[in-house]
Amino acid sequence: MEKTAPKKSLVNILGAVYVHSKTSDGGDLYLTRFAEPYQEHFQIENWHDKHWFDQHKVKLKGTSSVYRVPTREVEGKSLDLVVKTCRVGEDVPLDTHTLQEFCDAEFNSPWEEFSLVFEMRDGLYGPKNMKVKTQRPLAIYVPPEQMQLWQSGRSRAKINRITAKHPGINLDILKQYKLIYEWIRGKNLTELFEHIDINHEELVHHLKALTHKAIVDMGKKGFLIADMKPEHVVLSEADSERIEQIGREHKIDPVKEQVELIYKLVDEEQYSVIDYELLLRTKEHEEDVKSTRRHSYLDDQRDRFKPTPLPSHLSYAEILGVPYIYGHAESTGGHLWVVGRNARLFDYFLPERWRKTPSLKLSENKDVFYTITKDNIRLVWKASRVGEMPVGGDEGSEESSKIIRHGINSPFEEFAISHKLNQLGIPSVYVRAIYMTGVPKIEASSDRRRYESHKDILDPEGNPILQESYNYITIRGYYNGPDQWVAKQAESLYMPLDLSKAPYKGIIDEGQCQRLLDKTKQRLADAGYDGSLLKANDLLIAVDEDGNFMRYNSGEPVLILCNFEFIWKSGAPAIACECVAGEN
Repeated sequence: MEKTAPKKSLVNILGAVYVHSKTSDGGDLYLTRFAEPYQEHFQIENWHDKHWFDQHKVKLKGTSSVYRVPTREVEGKSLDLVVKTCRVGEDVPLDTHTLQEFCDAEFNSPWEEFSLVFEMRDGLYGPKNMKVKTQRPLAIYVPPEQMQLWQSGRSRAKINRITAKHPGINLDILKQYKLIYEWIRGKNLTELFEHIDINHEELVHHLKALTHKAIVDMGKKGFLIADMKPEHVVLSEADSERIEQIGREHKIDPVKEQVELIYKLVDEEQYSVIDYELLLRTKEHEEDVKSTRRHSYLDDQRDRFKPTPLPSHLSYAEILGVPYIYGHAESTGGHLWVVGRNARLFDYFLPERWRKTPSLKLSENKDVFYTITKDNIRLVWKASRVGEMPVGGDEGSEESSKIIRHGINSPFEEFAISHKLNQLGIPSVYVRAIYMTGVPKIEASSDRRRYESHKDILDPEGNPILQESYNYITIRGYYNGPDQWVAKQAESLYMPLDLSKAPYKGIIDEGQCQRLLDKTKQRLADAGYDGSLLKANDLLIAVDEDGNFMRYNSGEPVLILCNFEFIWKSGAPAIACECVAGEN
């Protein structure tokens, strides 16, 4: 029977594009552009078959599980691979720290490691005439098996701290990741000096000096390796042979010539750097990347409804009148909808950009968090309560009756309402993205109405957008002012302030606070929306560094709606909200 070719798709993870396919053993394989021409070599039976791997693997020196292994021959060609088990989530051994300032370093995730290696290879930062040579990153393989926690070596405490802060995030604590690089033929600095007749003191001096030169070179290009060692600096096979040949030629002072040649080659940057699990950007480079990405982000948000070319791994979608860019969050197995038609915005909202960054909880009774992402972008994310049936007010009260009657809006309804209200001139926070987690939720839904009403609204792959088995997180902007205005500002921006806190800040009094709340409810009613359950903490005012608030020509503060859970279209179920795409 003819074997069916595995289904392939292009995915973009942290700026690196992979060809993704399922393997014959049920795992996942992600091939980079360097491996794509050799797809057959990376079929499991051609390199990871247990009998083949055990028979041909060569254990490499180091504290991690790293092996050199050849593939089987395909059309007369075999590839030499370096296969390394990713140690993300494990504690970094203290003896690998060469500098005190890196005592808080953590192992890169496979996606972060490959992304950084690609960036370092491109060499766009720093002197243009310099290049840091590396191994070519070929593939990431995720075996289907799950380990026991004790086998993983990962810290449950670390994982628990992250998951408690970020509900629904899949860290794949029991999954292995195999990083596959091309083998560099040659020898590292330690191996080169093994056959040079010098004493220990001289050896230590030379290794330190040469390693320091490589550290300086990398620093100029904006990178560093937290545990940099002489073993990480490799000279090519041809250059290694030249050095060893000098020792065989019976010269008067071969040691001097050998050492001088090594220094010359390193000075001319004729070496490669290997081992990237603790690779990171320098502080200056990191700040430059954040600044560049933030400014690009602001421009793209301003133009978010202008269509851009669409990569093959992303799709357009329109839900309840709101346009989205839809795609997968491959690192967690989740799904992501980013508001607008600008595909460049998609990567900014991948969970790996914001899920591990420090966050501040903004509500005592809701999972609402403020964070600054890895791209230096201020966001607020919130765990959706769709499917829950919270008790509001006294039992039998009008508030409680409305909540029971209408239920909590879905994330897509919330975004549609915010989008429409902005069009109607009722300022609302900018909604940015909806993330469906990759891990099934544990708790059952007590209110299934939204799942029923949304069952015929499908994503581009034909699945219901709202699935009862998963949690949803909504992401909105941290309000600094109108997007068009923010993109032009080089100096300080507005800061959002909860309306309920404004009286305590002396900006307005309690009476003004209530009048502003009532006026907002009336504006919503005039626009055809029931916002009667809004409270003062569901509204924001924008305040500058001098304490002045953003105001209308009348002098009244501009109020910005920030909670859409309990706003419904008057006289109709919330899902019947008539929303129109486009910018206000």
